[in-house]
Amino acid sequence: MDYLQGLNPEQQAAVKQIKGPVMIIAGAGSGKTRVITYRVAHLIRNGVDAFNILVLTFTNKAAREMRERINHLVGPDAKNIWMGTFHSVFAKLLRVEADKIGYPNNFTIYDTDDSKSVLRAILKEMSLDDKLYNPNFVHNRISAAKNNLVSWQEYQKNEQIQADDFSSGRGMLGIIYQNYATRCYRAGAMDFDDLLFKTNELLKNHPEVLNKYQHKFKYLMVDEYQDTNFSQYLIVKRLAAVNENICVVGDDAQSIYAFRGANIQNILNFEKDYPDLKVFKLEQNYRSTQNIVNVANSIISNNKEQLKKNVFSEKETGDKIKVLRAFSDNEEGKIIAESIMQERSTRGLKWHDFAILYRTNAQSRSMEEALRKMGTPYKIYGGLSFYQRKEIKDLIAYFRLTFNPNDEEALKRVINYPRRGIGDTTVDRIIVSADQHQITPFEVVVNPSKYLDGRTSASVGAFGTMIQSFQVITKTQTAYESALHIAQHSGLLKDLYEDKSVEGLNRYENIQELLNGIKEFSEREDIEQKGLDVFMQDVALLTNDDKDNDPNADTVSLMTIHSSKGLEFPQVYVVGLEENLFPSQMSLNSRSDLEEERRLFYVATTRAENKLTLSYATSRFKFGTLINCEPSRFLDEIDARYLELDYTAKPAANNDTSYNDERTAWSRGNETFSKPKQPTVKTTSILAKAHVPSAGFAPSDTSNLQVGMEVEHERFGFGKVISLEGNKPDIKATIFFKEIGQKQLLLKFAKLRILNI
Repeated sequence: MDYLQGLNPEQQAAVKQIKGPVMIIAGAGSGKTRVITYRVAHLIRNGVDAFNILVLTFTNKAAREMRERINHLVGPDAKNIWMGTFHSVFAKLLRVEADKIGYPNNFTIYDTDDSKSVLRAILKEMSLDDKLYNPNFVHNRISAAKNNLVSWQEYQKNEQIQADDFSSGRGMLGIIYQNYATRCYRAGAMDFDDLLFKTNELLKNHPEVLNKYQHKFKYLMVDEYQDTNFSQYLIVKRLAAVNENICVVGDDAQSIYAFRGANIQNILNFEKDYPDLKVFKLEQNYRSTQNIVNVANSIISNNKEQLKKNVFSEKETGDKIKVLRAFSDNEEGKIIAESIMQERSTRGLKWHDFAILYRTNAQSRSMEEALRKMGTPYKIYGGLSFYQRKEIKDLIAYFRLTFNPNDEEALKRVINYPRRGIGDTTVDRIIVSADQHQITPFEVVVNPSKYLDGRTSASVGAFGTMIQSFQVITKTQTAYESALHIAQHSGLLKDLYEDKSVEGLNRYENIQELLNGIKEFSEREDIEQKGLDVFMQDVALLTNDDKDNDPNADTVSLMTIHSSKGLEFPQVYVVGLEENLFPSQMSLNSRSDLEEERRLFYVATTRAENKLTLSYATSRFKFGTLINCEPSRFLDEIDARYLELDYTAKPAANNDTSYNDERTAWSRGNETFSKPKQPTVKTTSILAKAHVPSAGFAPSDTSNLQVGMEVEHERFGFGKVISLEGNKPDIKATIFFKEIGQKQLLLKFAKLRILNI
């Protein structure tokens, strides 16, 4: 067994245990893929037929990499292993057994766009409002049902589900689900979720098929087991029931996909399913320095639900983890860009040695702009550049059309978005008519009765009038005022706001981030002209596509933390470590949600090999308003011994530069770090003592909040309402808090308890 000599003792023990149920807890950077591939090779070298081995992964890339490594160890036999993602493996199985559940063997697999197209057709046939029954929302609802193995029949019979649907005004969801399932079945098609849903149906209702595959797959291995959902869990459990030669590999500390249906309890409770389970812990981290590993350990130790392990590194101690403070999100981008430039120069690194990780896609804007100004090449990993995202391009198309009505591409992009009854046929008529009369398409749009028939001319004319009104507005308003007016009155902002799916919320946040950038532009003191047309010129320079699309190009990587899972970089910057951003505001309602956010932070820190930098801003634009930001609670959870606080950043020119003579301290454990007190007008001290909410604290209905009322905030403490401004649902309250002073809060997010009702 010389081929095992390259493994450490715990890795070897996990590889050699080929009989019975096995769980391998693989800490970050502990050689997980290496152990899986060697274990499969060890099975084959010990006489197990490759046809009897099933290996399930979550990415095709992981499956390809494992197969190549196994082939190197055991030769051509590696081709006979059933290995791949859950969806690819069980699509293959369903091709063989499809007739058992009434499907043809050559069934079609619908992608997300196909599924939404079917749903749109169903909504139209049922004469349902596609704003209320948004196709994205409906698709996500059906997907969640299938991942929890709820058929349309069970969906309609479940009283709780029906009550939830009717209370939201969407009582027809069960019928839509039925029609969708019927339509797919009639077309001989399965969607992505069906590949697991139908596999469960097949194994449950056809014992002869289950028996066949239980005896075929005598050895099962599941990678990233912490990411499995209920549907995947049941498939694996059923297939392993006869032989129980099942090995699951994963790390509960890296379970970050609950929003996709992943259930961390699958790995936490694995021993309950298999009492004679053998557990192996891979605790040596080969990726990161000791300081980075120590920081990650101190973070995750705050989670109550976890499988205990002691991850360690035998690499060098390494640099302390630097914490950067910026006075705005734009300044944060500037500081990071300058740091990367300096690190690359002084340490002789390449651009691709650096990665910037953020919690939400919208945060990429300030990072992108700062890197471009420094001339630093970068790429967005796992997503589009901020200015290339559809929703951003849609709003910018409105801006383009406002300033240049002859922009035909912009016209075609937005004339029917949001939908206003101007179909492709009408657009074609506009273009043809313009060509025939030797005029621009926009001239047809503003004079529709001359060129189009009566059925469509009214809606086309209304669109033209709207664009002309935008042209008037932009002549007298600032860039931000103009942009906000266009976003609102075009209907684009409303359309995105009403889409409550994960994707819809991301798109809405991205539009808000674009408006935030325009707001900052409008308030700059170093430029005289602040119209939207000037901003558009800047954007035009920022959105030129890079000519070099080589995936191996030397570029800084920008990505969400979710996208970074499984990757590693010599130097990593984790940005935006602020309350309500990271951890996100949505995660503060329950311990389980907060613990998932903490696991996400753990994943972010463990991407770094040699140097880790954390940053936060003390103010950030949100919904067009400059808000004060508190440093993330996660920063307070890190052992101070491993940190270096860098507060050398100066306030931006438009910030208050007056400082108090006092010194404030950020206390961490037994050590204290001193820093200058932050500007009192623009920021809140990160040292304010955390408020302990009153017993039974629960937010009040603030729809009738009045000036003079006394309130309690779960973090800011007790305060008094000084003023209220704005209209519902965007009313802003200015409140003076006893402990931290004056703050302005959006009521819809504030979570206040009214004391003197």
